Amino acid sequence: MPDVTELEPERYELTAPPAYHFEVGRRDFLGLLGGGLLIVFSAGAQERRGFRRFESLPQDLEAWLHVGENGVVTVYTGKAEVGQNIRTSLSQAAAEELHCGIGSINLVMADTALTPYDMGTFGSRTTPTMAPQIRRAAATAREALLDLAAEKWKVERGKLAIADGKITCAGGGQSIGFGELTKGRRLTRTIAQDEAVARPKGQSVPKLHGRDFVTGKHKYTPDLVRPGMLHGRILRPPAFGATLAKLEAPSMAGVTVVHEGEFAGVAAPDPQAAADALARLKAEWKREPAPVSSGAALYEHLKKTASNGEGDTDGAVDAALSAADVKLQAAYTVAYIAHAPLEPRAALAEWEEGKLTVWTGTQCPFRVRSQLAEAFGIPEERVHVKVPDTGSAYGGKHTGECAVEAARLAKTAGKPVKLVWTREEEFTWAYFRPAGVIEVSSGARRDGAITAWDFHNYNSGGSAIRSLYNIPNQRTIFHPAQAPLRQGSYRALAATANHFAREVHIDELAAALHMDPLEFRLKNIQDERLRAVVHAATERFGWGKGKGVGMACGFEKNGYIATCAQVALEDSRIRVLRVVQAFDCGAVVNPDNLKNQIQGAISMGLGGALFEEIRFSDGQILNPRFSRYRVPRFSDIPDVEVVLVDRPDMPSAGAGETPIVGIAPAISNAVFHLSGKRLRSMPMTLNTPEARS
Repeated sequence: MPDVTELEPERYELTAPPAYHFEVGRRDFLGLLGGGLLIVFSAGAQERRGFRRFESLPQDLEAWLHVGENGVVTVYTGKAEVGQNIRTSLSQAAAEELHCGIGSINLVMADTALTPYDMGTFGSRTTPTMAPQIRRAAATAREALLDLAAEKWKVERGKLAIADGKITCAGGGQSIGFGELTKGRRLTRTIAQDEAVARPKGQSVPKLHGRDFVTGKHKYTPDLVRPGMLHGRILRPPAFGATLAKLEAPSMAGVTVVHEGEFAGVAAPDPQAAADALARLKAEWKREPAPVSSGAALYEHLKKTASNGEGDTDGAVDAALSAADVKLQAAYTVAYIAHAPLEPRAALAEWEEGKLTVWTGTQCPFRVRSQLAEAFGIPEERVHVKVPDTGSAYGGKHTGECAVEAARLAKTAGKPVKLVWTREEEFTWAYFRPAGVIEVSSGARRDGAITAWDFHNYNSGGSAIRSLYNIPNQRTIFHPAQAPLRQGSYRALAATANHFAREVHIDELAAALHMDPLEFRLKNIQDERLRAVVHAATERFGWGKGKGVGMACGFEKNGYIATCAQVALEDSRIRVLRVVQAFDCGAVVNPDNLKNQIQGAISMGLGGALFEEIRFSDGQILNPRFSRYRVPRFSDIPDVEVVLVDRPDMPSAGAGETPIVGIAPAISNAVFHLSGKRLRSMPMTLNTPEARS
């Protein structure tokens, strides 16, 4: 079984070298020895950084579930809640199998000391992999509870029923709650991994603890406080690639200054004191020239430095291109964009008797634990990572540099230290969604059948690079390039870029053939699930009516999507008026939450489609704050209608990523329908040379 970095190579951050590695002091070294023999071994890079090739799940029930004496069922998962509401959906899965109210479920998430190992919360993996696991654990617990009741009452199992968190015996009038039955004892059973799990009931359940979030009661990592806690700030280079040549730090009362190698920072009693102390550090930097800047030079650089790449080839592509009745070539570009999470990176670190505890917002707590252990040269057993429910991530919080920085400050200060990145730090030193160039050559017969397809993605990534259109001769290749900026995972990875290029190009082929875009797509789609979402979206939208309309469709992470959009042009600005999106993710778990996911993805997708772009020059980010980096506003959000194509006969797929991929190409195609201008770059603007042509 290949690991996720082989399947999705654009997760660059997962294979990057560690940001920090600190020297182990003599006292720490002796502590590690413990008076015995130190055995050193070398693990693989991914294993050292907390990324295991196989995600082996424990089969002991007690690792996943415990019934307390008070009747509360505690369920454990290494997944993190970063705003996608999986706390509700996973609790819902356990409650449905146990036949108890969801209020009886206490879901413990993303705690490396309590929960089973988990690779991370990314890739739309939670619903298809973790929900079935929790269902299996809950089903095993249900059967164990029934066995306990049968033994207690000396009755046949067939006479027992379970509902509302209680077990009753037919005809005897006996009833007992889960907690009263177990009295807090562990349920020792082995979970049957190969047993089929029940399908979700498809019922909407309100967000758990929703009131705490909207009233401010919930505590995010930046809100946490520990006794004697200090506040940290980190000295950052003036540009990418700059190295620290010299540092002078004046003596400051109450301030701890830490300097080790390229790392330098301060810890002070309050945030303002920390900022003032950081400003008093005198640093000299050695800078190297950074010749690449954003814009056309970036895309030329990516093409120039790209490798031959790897991909798939079916049929005789070149011969089919030559023989096609209609031939088309076009290039598409996507800019670097930032994750811009509501909660910037933050960590609170505390050392006690050689053990390190870190509270941080991350999608990969076990990976962060490994990074901390590696950075400080200590066993993972001495590192405890806890993840409070976090204010968004979008693929941007897979790494633990903020946690390592807070821990390094705390180690020298001898007190807990909280470090919250500023918005400028978040925009500058986090990784970005990769920029890319995509070149497409295609051929078709006069009757509308696509006969040849040659698709090359430079740097952006290989996710969803393969088309579901029925094309006999296809070549799809991803070409890694030398990236001038730190880049990595972003919601849906390169599926957004690849769908943008593919679906705009499909529209261009339809126009060249003088065919309706819907008719052209249906002629070349055989996959029945893809056809179903196309029909569902276009029927609800009323395809063929109105001006400025466009569509797109696709497939990613086992989800099928079709999007229709209507636009208007106001003062040389694209305004999206209406969006209809149909989505098939298999069996629907929670309809209301699923609709929220889709609406959120569409809103986020508007940013990359129309506004967002990281601008950089001379090794510096030029727009590292919201006043200069445009994200969608309430006034930008169109009327959105969601059509759920429920497939109760199919396994549930994740919905956190796929719904974002259709909005950009649908907008581009709608602009062409309205104005005849073809937009091939994200973000789209009417002021580009291609739009003026």
